[in-house]
Amino acid sequence: MQVFRGFRHPGVARACALTIGNFDGVHRGHQAMLALLNTQARQRGLPSCVLTFEPHPRDYFAALARKPELAPARIGTLRDKLSELAACGVEQTVVLPFDARLATQTPEDFIERVLVEGLGTRYLLVGDDFRFGARRAGDHAMLAAAGARRGFEVARMESYELTGPEARPSGGAGLRVSSSAVRQALVEGRMADAQALLGRPYAISGHVVHGRKLGRALGASRPGRSDGFRTLNLRFKHWKPAASGIFAVRVQGLGERPLPGVANLGVRPSLDANDVNAGRVLLETHCLEWPSHLGGEGAYGKIVRVELLHKLHDELRYTSLEALTTGIAKDREDARAFFASTHAETHRQTTRDRI
Repeated sequence: MQVFRGFRHPGVARACALTIGNFDGVHRGHQAMLALLNTQARQRGLPSCVLTFEPHPRDYFAALARKPELAPARIGTLRDKLSELAACGVEQTVVLPFDARLATQTPEDFIERVLVEGLGTRYLLVGDDFRFGARRAGDHAMLAAAGARRGFEVARMESYELTGPEARPSGGAGLRVSSSAVRQALVEGRMADAQALLGRPYAISGHVVHGRKLGRALGASRPGRSDGFRTLNLRFKHWKPAASGIFAVRVQGLGERPLPGVANLGVRPSLDANDVNAGRVLLETHCLEWPSHLGGEGAYGKIVRVELLHKLHDELRYTSLEALTTGIAKDREDARAFFASTHAETHRQTTRDRI
């Protein structure tokens, strides 16, 4: 998939089948829309294209109003969004900076400058609640009328719903899949529900960076522990991730198979109230099985994907290094118990399937 920052780039296709949105999380509703977009693009001999925005428009307006509490919790990083869009078969993605110019652009100007002149839109697919332009004044009817005049088709896709056992958050009735529903599940630590909405385990990926290396000292004196609680550190650029706390996780990217682990996602309140990692959220992951081929320093710079499978508890504040060491050891054992129970359940299911 080709990725462009803005549409004024010689590599951007001169005509396309397009959809527009924030695509935070790239959940199952998004996936259904992208599958339809790809089908329609192939039928018309056009490349499929996603137009998305960074930052999220609500981030921009929250900052403008100086009310950070109005900003939405972020499901995924831009890296993860682009990775999931590529996995869905999108051929090109254009990332527009959401700034004052875009926020004040009239719907008519957006259609002319962005859709027609910028992207050469021939087919446009939008959601049933899609609005655009300054004060969200543009809607599907305006797009359809403009398309009839300017020579592009406009289609609207209805909401995607989960039904039956997958719709647990709504008590079994049809559940509309949305980024808001995913955020709520993550905020409440309902990781199985988030997985049902996303169609995959919730995950964060990024480069492993150097941290304080405090984990190497923690627990090093405990029986059987010579390496402490070594961690993989990923910085979550957005200050308000939807999920936070301590999780049983699975790490991809350090070997041929995924590794079980336990992770802390948040601002690290454990010992120092002022230690907020320079104002950035950190995902610290301790692998229960450290790959020997990596040695002590071999993970730095690698891109890993951490799947948050089960929430153990919220972040806690500890009064001493000893208390922190004890707490981390307990989290590690609880994570081991989770993976043991998951393996046992999978084994029982496999046995039933064979019978």
